[in-house]
Amino acid sequence: MPRHAGPVLVDTNVILACWRLGAWRALAGGYGVETVEDCVIETQTGFQKRRAEDRIDRNELTRSLGAVHAVTDLQRAQVAILGADLALDPGELSLWAHALSRQDRWVLCGPDKASLRMGIRLGFRERLAALEQLLDDVGYRPRQPLPQQFTAAWHHATLESLAMAERSERR
Repeated sequence: MPRHAGPVLVDTNVILACWRLGAWRALAGGYGVETVEDCVIETQTGFQKRRAEDRIDRNELTRSLGAVHAVTDLQRAQVAILGADLALDPGELSLWAHALSRQDRWVLCGPDKASLRMGIRLGFRERLAALEQLLDDVGYRPRQPLPQQFTAAWHHATLESLAMAERSERR
């Protein structure tokens, strides 16, 4: 698959993982990385309980992002109805609400199974990206292994499993 040239929408899990791995600058420098306000807020939750190296400076984060989008309650409500049976957290719900308002060729990177299932349900399976693939495409090789849920192999296997579950529930 060729490297994605459009915006990359990221959830809180991706931001936290990249920050811990030292991969944030590579990701944000290689793509137009965007998120929503709820995800930025989630990166600050528990801030005081984290080790110094795991703390994310909000100003640095927002400066490095291509955009931080506001989402309306109406947009969130529409996604909540579509995924009423899914356990989307506030950041994921807002990220999907924002994604559905776009007309460009975005991809969404976030390993949460509820979020992946929402993407499949809405017909955006091909726009769901694994962090490992995005980092590979910008030439970044982490010093330590990525947690499993960020790998391309896990991503592919999980999408297959979730797609089968979606098909069987529609019957």
